[in-house]
Amino acid sequence: MSEKFTLSNNFVNKYKRKKPPFGFNGLGELVYMRTYSRIKENGKNERWWETVQRVVEGTYSMQKRWIDSHSLGWNPWQAQASAQEMYDRMFNMKFLPPGRGLWAMGTAITEEKGLYAALNNCAFVSTSTLKEDYSKPFCFLMDASMLGVGVGFDVKGTGEIMVKSPNKNRKSEQFEIPDTREGWVESLKLLLDSYFHGTSVVYFNYDIIRGEGEPIKGFGGVSSGHKPLKEVHQEIRKVLDKNIDEPITTTTIVDIMNLVGKCVVAGNVRRTAEIVFGDPYDEEYLDLKNYKVNKHREQYGWTSNNSIYAELGMDYTDVCKRITDNGEPGFAWLENMRGYSRLKNGRDNKDHRAAGGNPCLEQTLESYELCCLVETFPTNHDTLKDYLRTLKYAYLYAKTVTLGKTHWPDTNRVMLRNRRIGCSVSGVAQFITKSGIDVLKNWLEEGYDTIQEWDKMYSDWLAVPRSIKTTSVKPSGTVSLLVGVTPGMHYPESRFYIRRMRLSNQSELIEPLKRAGYTIEPAFGSEDTTMVVDVPIDAGEGIRTAAELSIWEQFSLAAFLQRHWADNQVSCTATFNPETEADELPHALNYFQYRLKGISLLPRKNGGAYKQMPYEAIDEKTYHFEVEKLGYLSFVGIEGEEAEVDKFCNNDMCELPGE
Repeated sequence: MSEKFTLSNNFVNKYKRKKPPFGFNGLGELVYMRTYSRIKENGKNERWWETVQRVVEGTYSMQKRWIDSHSLGWNPWQAQASAQEMYDRMFNMKFLPPGRGLWAMGTAITEEKGLYAALNNCAFVSTSTLKEDYSKPFCFLMDASMLGVGVGFDVKGTGEIMVKSPNKNRKSEQFEIPDTREGWVESLKLLLDSYFHGTSVVYFNYDIIRGEGEPIKGFGGVSSGHKPLKEVHQEIRKVLDKNIDEPITTTTIVDIMNLVGKCVVAGNVRRTAEIVFGDPYDEEYLDLKNYKVNKHREQYGWTSNNSIYAELGMDYTDVCKRITDNGEPGFAWLENMRGYSRLKNGRDNKDHRAAGGNPCLEQTLESYELCCLVETFPTNHDTLKDYLRTLKYAYLYAKTVTLGKTHWPDTNRVMLRNRRIGCSVSGVAQFITKSGIDVLKNWLEEGYDTIQEWDKMYSDWLAVPRSIKTTSVKPSGTVSLLVGVTPGMHYPESRFYIRRMRLSNQSELIEPLKRAGYTIEPAFGSEDTTMVVDVPIDAGEGIRTAAELSIWEQFSLAAFLQRHWADNQVSCTATFNPETEADELPHALNYFQYRLKGISLLPRKNGGAYKQMPYEAIDEKTYHFEVEKLGYLSFVGIEGEEAEVDKFCNNDMCELPGE
């Protein structure tokens, strides 16, 4: 057994009293403490220097295990120097792993349980193989979702299998569900098999599942109890009962996947865990989010972003009419995803087995493939040379994650072959505002070439294949909040605004926030359990707002990034004025269909102000007034604060809150 890698104590000690560069007037530190700071063995919460140490040591331990197990020759002196530089660049937020990595890397989740799948952000599974293993795609989605992985899927299994009635003439099966992730997934398999294979009726015993509110050690958060699982069993039975003696329908496939998604996120903030891809000419599919047609889906349809496999040269007119109503479907040009890496480099067809993508569509993926995304922040660098150096360590973190095998053979088979990663850029809007798009183009092109050189060198060192693709632009979310930059390629809704965060009213974070002068009040509608804290934000001098960018400019920026940086995809949610720009959407899609791999659209609708909006635009005078009230914020000494762990591809732009 390979020994764990550890950083030099003398090195780490230098950072213990160093102030981390959290962004956005304390919001970054609050998000860190609320979301990523784990409880240590002594009952105290991690500080930033400790989280970075855990992540870096976990990363290099993975490398060391791989090198040692294959007798490739580990150099401890080189490793120490490399790890120290990675640590410094992470500590100073020049790059950061995904939220899943900040939470899980270097913990018992990976070091003892070996659940390396939990380090990945996202996955995709196709239902085209339903005939081979009827319940497998559904169980994969549930299993991956429970590990915090966002999952995409398709409806290509429509009509491939018959839904049967469970055989009531056979002795019924009783299953006591273990209080484990595996137990929940097995219960889904047994239920689906009873309908897909016509086996005996299955009944479930939920008695040993831990009660609501009990802590979930390792993965964080608290248990929702057995109610969501019992409910999903009941709801899936209802769905399948309506489909008996008929081929499985598109609606049934999506219903089951969405119900599973609802079950997994029960009790947490409702964020998109799923994306589904369907035929642009299938009215049944296109009506899935039309709750006048599908009233029954109103309670769980929010769990997925619905997109179409757009065809080059298609007529976009009818689809755009639906988008004007509710912002869906999104578009994925699978031909472009398969045929191209960076658009600048021309067709290479090396991703010809790709079948879909992740919930925010920044990654091309094969069926059962996972991906790890890592985020870089050009605005936190003074020179191109420094940024290129950061890319080495951002790349190396993501590449290292590909060394961890999963508990799914199909996934391992794809990942061993592809080694796909996604090095992303955030703060694009701020960088363009400060330095201009010509400088950005130079940084991106030099950066991309640099990553390819590192991939060649490190793939040789690890004796693994080159990564099939290496770069993307994720929409970002809480990770960009840590740093204090705009998410991905997106522009802010306002330069100055109030960002509101929700906390349990029992949170240890509330008192330090009060002492520092932040406005805190009970959450409207949840006064007995939840508090809301207001944080004033300035996105930066001279920055334009999303409303100032036409639909054409947003498409152009996405195409620019797809050409010069992303060999996977650019996650772009382009917002538009439905009154003035709706008629332009088909033309924009027609014009850019050969320059993009995917895009989603969102109408800017004036829903009116309401109490405690997550984002509230303010003027400059109000911003300065709020900032002047703030004093020194310190979370030192916080003990036992359970993190509200982010799940899935967490971001602001592809979030779909439940009603």
